Amino acid sequence: MAAEHFFLELEPPEERLRDAPHVVIVGGGFAGVRACKALAQADVRVTLIDKRNFNLFQPLLYQVATGLVAPGDVATPLRQLVGKQSNVQVLLGEVTGLDAKKQQIHFGEKTLNYDHLILATGSGSTYFGHEEWRTFAPPMKILEHAQEIRRRLLMAMEQAEQTPDPAARKFLQTVVIVGGGPTGCEMAGATSELMRNAMRREFKQLNPDDSRIIVIDPGDRLLRAMPESLSASAQKTLESLGVETLFKGRVQSMQPGEVTVGTPDGDQTIQAATVIWTAGVRPSHLGKTLAGSIDCELDRGGRVIVESDFSVKDHPEIRVVGDLCSYKHTSTGNPLPGMAGPATQAGGFVGKDIAAIMGGSQRPNFKWFDFGSMAVLDRVAAVADLRGFKFSGSPGWAVWAAAHLAFMPDRENRWTLLIKWMFAVLSQQRSSMLLTGMPSQHIGLDSADSPFPMKSGSGPSIASPDAALKAAMDYYSSSVSGVPVQDGADACDESATGSDAAIK
Repeated sequence: MAAEHFFLELEPPEERLRDAPHVVIVGGGFAGVRACKALAQADVRVTLIDKRNFNLFQPLLYQVATGLVAPGDVATPLRQLVGKQSNVQVLLGEVTGLDAKKQQIHFGEKTLNYDHLILATGSGSTYFGHEEWRTFAPPMKILEHAQEIRRRLLMAMEQAEQTPDPAARKFLQTVVIVGGGPTGCEMAGATSELMRNAMRREFKQLNPDDSRIIVIDPGDRLLRAMPESLSASAQKTLESLGVETLFKGRVQSMQPGEVTVGTPDGDQTIQAATVIWTAGVRPSHLGKTLAGSIDCELDRGGRVIVESDFSVKDHPEIRVVGDLCSYKHTSTGNPLPGMAGPATQAGGFVGKDIAAIMGGSQRPNFKWFDFGSMAVLDRVAAVADLRGFKFSGSPGWAVWAAAHLAFMPDRENRWTLLIKWMFAVLSQQRSSMLLTGMPSQHIGLDSADSPFPMKSGSGPSIASPDAALKAAMDYYSSSVSGVPVQDGADACDESATGSDAAIK
């Protein structure tokens, strides 16, 4: 199958597009979908490629992780969003190579020619050189991460319900969250609410007051990107929920069920059955792939430095948007933040710009509208900074809810989320508390990660939530009794067999 006819052979009725320029969009996130929609009326043929067949609303992953909403409530099939556009085809696949000179991309064994290329593959998690920690502390970048965290939280609570030892129960009811940004704070508030309300209503042997949620951050306050007044309000709200904070702390090491944190006062060791990582992101690997093809400039974090129209220097046919790009053509000279708002605006601009070029009309200028930042902390409490207007408490929650519903691309999911939020507010119950048993192999996969081997470094091979919990409990028991734990790889090999095979 000739690459230049790939689109037309899949969509033979579209004869009008036989000679139309081909726009290839890699990535079906905020930026990619908005770029695709902006090209709906343009005389171009568009191919949208993603290794997932759905668009994920990442800002609400923490609600999946804490059982407030279901996975399907924050994910929408790409074909449902853009597949009805007559000039669009959606392909499932992962781009593995790029030849800028030939204007081709490679995914699987297929090759596509392009006239315009939009790279919008986003970012993944980083452990700052300690990838072995990924097994002990799952990140929260894709749907499987949130499901894995939910399983670990629920498994710990179920195990605690059956544990007669009070000290062991407290260990199982302890959660450490690394990172005090919006995701970390939202996760802390939601986890506290989950554990305390669920334990009070549904777990007969557990004392909600024995639960500990600890947020570790290297700075001196939460939500450092927000004004200090909102940071103080956020900390006060979280403290009222029983959340503890450990500032100026950097993780030094991890073992199953144990985190060692370096602080100005010395190292502290925290024993916790569940550890969650929200501390860092890194751009997609396609940035380095592109740099290897055209020798483009990357910033210190690995993001592609782009021109004012998001094109790569000397390659106007290649645009890079979203978390993968470093865009410094702002009024302050600071790069666009890696958030949904800037990514959506950038994707829409690039789509309109290409449409203007194809139509011979005046090209637009990119003007970023800063919507500000926000974080929800409790059922009806949030903090929000909207262009200097500060909100906290219930007004902040109303602003947060309106903003997130507005950015949700699927109308059906908007109504579903609103109903579930209202149900949670009125009933203090959660609608998605199922404990399912998919393998933990997914904790190594995100939009910027290659498959992660479960046997990494000195850590055990963990293939399921119960195996992860068993490793943590074994390590905890060893620290209490002084009896060395058996080799982690041997302890978990039996449960890991199926997972390792799936990864391969």
